[in-house]
Amino acid sequence: MKITFLGAGNIARAIIRGLIANGTPAGDITAADPMQSARDEAEKLGINVAMDNRRAIRHADVVMIAVKPNLVQKIAKEIASSIGQKLLISVAAGITSRLLRDSLGSEAHIIRCMPNTPAQIQSGITGLFATTVISKTEKGIAENILGAVGKYIWVNDEADLHAVTAVSGSGPAYFFYIIEALQKAANQLGLDENLARMLVIETAIGAAKMTLTETTKTAEQLRREVTSPGGTTAAALSILEQGDLAGLISRAVESANARSIELARDIT
Repeated sequence: MKITFLGAGNIARAIIRGLIANGTPAGDITAADPMQSARDEAEKLGINVAMDNRRAIRHADVVMIAVKPNLVQKIAKEIASSIGQKLLISVAAGITSRLLRDSLGSEAHIIRCMPNTPAQIQSGITGLFATTVISKTEKGIAENILGAVGKYIWVNDEADLHAVTAVSGSGPAYFFYIIEALQKAANQLGLDENLARMLVIETAIGAAKMTLTETTKTAEQLRREVTSPGGTTAAALSILEQGDLAGLISRAVESANARSIELARDIT
């Protein structure tokens, strides 16, 4: 199976690295990008590189659109006469399947996906949406490609990709923010930066692993188990509750969801 990426930026290269690590021959992968620097980085992975999008997809079985949203419609129109019924997977946020069909034609085989930045280290989570013409085989192809950079989930309603964007697309930044704040708090208590960094990051990793592996317990149950009445954890959590941290997080995610919807409307 030959795969062509239109766009050779960070997310494209992350997926390419994952594919190669999972056994896809580098010679079966092509990346097209107008930027010489992006092509140079992609070429270091041993794949084929190109400038011309139409030529790049000529022999492709799967076409991955991995460019900024404002470039997608231009590229889609450029390849419309060559795409036929090749499977097209779009990584571009906010570009709906309807917009893609308007440029590519009503018979285009389109899957939209929303990966997140941990895909760069093969630890991502990707939301996927398939249009009605997509076959079970094509869904399997998409799973193999995006599964190369982490886990994936399917949504039945394309509009749910806004929520996916708000939770997992933007989500890494929320956790980075918390890690940043905890490290600063540790520094203020007198711990040096390296020690604070190690304590916070390893604690975050351990908590995430416990949440993942303790399948019979919810995050709430795990939190309660570590919170002894009158203890240090209870003292800390009372401050977070007074500040309505849960409400802040809820409003933050709602804001990200609303912005995702706004951006999609702006593009249309």
